[in-house]
Amino acid sequence: MAKRRKTSAKQSTRPPIERMLRIHNLIKGGSHPNAARLARELEVTTKTIYRDIAFMRDRMELPVEFEPAYNGYHYIEEVGQFPTVKITEGELFALMVAEKAMQQYRGTNFEKPLLSAFRKVTEGLTDTISFNLDDFDSSISFRTSAETVLNLDVIDALAKAAANKRQLRFNYRKPGATEAEPRVVDPYHLANINSEWFLFAHCHLRNDIRTFTPARIKGMVETGVTFEPPERFSLEERLRGSFAIVTGDEEQEIVIRFNELVADYIREKKWHPTQQQRDLENGGVELTMHLTSLSEVQRWVMNWCGNAQVISPPELAKSVREAAEKIIETSG
Repeated sequence: MAKRRKTSAKQSTRPPIERMLRIHNLIKGGSHPNAARLARELEVTTKTIYRDIAFMRDRMELPVEFEPAYNGYHYIEEVGQFPTVKITEGELFALMVAEKAMQQYRGTNFEKPLLSAFRKVTEGLTDTISFNLDDFDSSISFRTSAETVLNLDVIDALAKAAANKRQLRFNYRKPGATEAEPRVVDPYHLANINSEWFLFAHCHLRNDIRTFTPARIKGMVETGVTFEPPERFSLEERLRGSFAIVTGDEEQEIVIRFNELVADYIREKKWHPTQQQRDLENGGVELTMHLTSLSEVQRWVMNWCGNAQVISPPELAKSVREAAEKIIETSG
C-alpha cells in the first residue's frame, strides 16, 4: 500500500508536457480514451485532462476531437511526432544560469512571471539530452558582497506605476540630508544597475528628470493623474556619459593608470562603453573613458588603494588626492 502511494505521488507531479505526451500516444493508438480513463491512468483529475486536451488542441494545434460514437478522443487527421521543444546542452546550461540569476528578483513582483515563464520553457523540453541538474545546482551560484536592502512594497509600487504611467507623490530624502522633501513625479523607468534599483522620473519640483533610490522613498501614494513619457526619453542615452548613474553637462576624457598588481582585474572587465585600454611596459595598463561626471569614478579610483594613478583630468586627480588626505587625517 505504501508503494502505491509513492508511485501516485510521482505520477501526480509529472510535468504537464510528459502527461500530454502520454495522452497523445493513447489517442494515436486508436483506443479512443475518454477523460475518465485518462484521469485514472495518469492519476490526475478529469479537470486536468480537459485542460491538457484544450492545450493540445489550441496551443499545439493537434487535431484532437471528442467522438461521441466511441465516447472518447481521436485525431481527425494523420499526426506524426508529438510537438516538442528541441534544445542543445549549451542552451540548457544557459537556461539554468538564467534561473540562478533570477534569484535577485525573489520577493519582487517580477518573481512569479519570471518563474512561470521559466517553467513553461523547461516543461516543454524533451528528454533527448542528459544533464545532471543536481550537479549543476551545487556548482554554480550568484552572490554579492553587499546586498541591497529592499522595501519590496516600494519596488512593486514603482514598477506598476511606471508600467501604467501613473503619477506618484512621496517624501524623498537626499543623501546626507536630515529631512525628506515632498516630491511629485512621473515615473518613466525602473532600472536595476549593478544589482541596485533606481527610479528615473520627471520631478515636478525640479522640472527635470531625476534619479531616485527606492530605499529613500517614504509615504508613496498615487495622485490619480496619468501621463505620457516623452518620446525623446532614452535611458541608454541618459546614462551614456555616466560611470554608473550620475551624469553631468560636459564630457571629459578620463585617463587612469593601474600598476601590475591590479592590471589583470582591469583587463578582465568592460568598465564603460567608451573605454580603451593600453598595456604599459611595466606590466600595468592605462584605461581611457569619456564621462560627463567625476563623482562616481573618483570613488571607484579610491577603491584600488593606491594602485591607480589619475593622469587626467586634473580635477579628478585633485579630488582623489584630497579624499586620500582626508582619510589619513580622520584615521590618525
